Amino acid sequence: MVMSPSGSQAVRMKILVIGGCGFIGSHIVDALLREGHAVRVLTLVPERFRQPLPSVDYRFGSFLDPATLAAAVTGVDAVFHVASTTFPTTADQDPRADVRDNLLGTMGVVETMLDCGVRRLLFLSSGGTVYGIPETVPIPEAHPLRPIASYGIVKATIEHFLNHYRRTRGLSAVVIRASNPVGARQSSIGIQGVVATFLDKIASGEPIEIWGDGSVVRDYVDVVDLAEFCVIAGTSDRDGPYNAGSGVGTSINEIVELVRDVTGRPVLPVHRGCRPSDVPVSVLAMAKAEQHFGWAPKRTVREAIESAWAWRVSQGG
Repeated sequence: MVMSPSGSQAVRMKILVIGGCGFIGSHIVDALLREGHAVRVLTLVPERFRQPLPSVDYRFGSFLDPATLAAAVTGVDAVFHVASTTFPTTADQDPRADVRDNLLGTMGVVETMLDCGVRRLLFLSSGGTVYGIPETVPIPEAHPLRPIASYGIVKATIEHFLNHYRRTRGLSAVVIRASNPVGARQSSIGIQGVVATFLDKIASGEPIEIWGDGSVVRDYVDVVDLAEFCVIAGTSDRDGPYNAGSGVGTSINEIVELVRDVTGRPVLPVHRGCRPSDVPVSVLAMAKAEQHFGWAPKRTVREAIESAWAWRVSQGG
């Protein structure tokens, strides 16, 4: 496997995507296939919103099961680990399970990879949680990792262990610190993304819940842009962390106005109390991704919401 310093792939690769039937993972699979890579997916269940893709090698089971994992890793050139058993809103409810499944589970992925002779890993971290309350905005990758909630604590700890495996066992790992992805095929169960949750409530004529006064600012990125960056970075020879966002902050109140405008439907907000795990502002600096890969997101947050809404309507919204 030969890679150019700029990050472009010189050969096609066989890549295992752990979590490749999820929201982000399914878009990564699409992006890999567009680039001509061979794709294997390890997943608990099939994709919820579309039929299996004929060119994908699906393996069903948990990455927490050693035998299942070893069989899936054998024979690939790289692993994209984008699965998580928790979300930011659920990890605090059971931190022990978060550590057991995601921290120890990811260590198991890395050790199985190395035992099978696979050195290249893409790990999907969380740009919205690993930095904690930022000292500077936009937040660069060199910012200290000071997460204030379980989800970010576990992600940051995994990143530290990846550095340990790089130093001690020759792992080559690129870490994608993603902001808040928006787009088609995002679950509307109410815990995976504020935009998907809002669109589902609006489609059903139900009120939307806003935690606090709506002034919290986040960075939103189109999931197709995020997936394309994951493929560029993951098939390169670059190591270390990269932010993947829009570099633009949007408040919850602004998201409410955008979804009202995009859907053309009434929006009924209900305000709840502030959550202790919410940082007031999280916007990612994108200079490093542009410098090393020439990558910047193509779509605005409005265009991402439009894509998500069009897909939601196609599902009967």
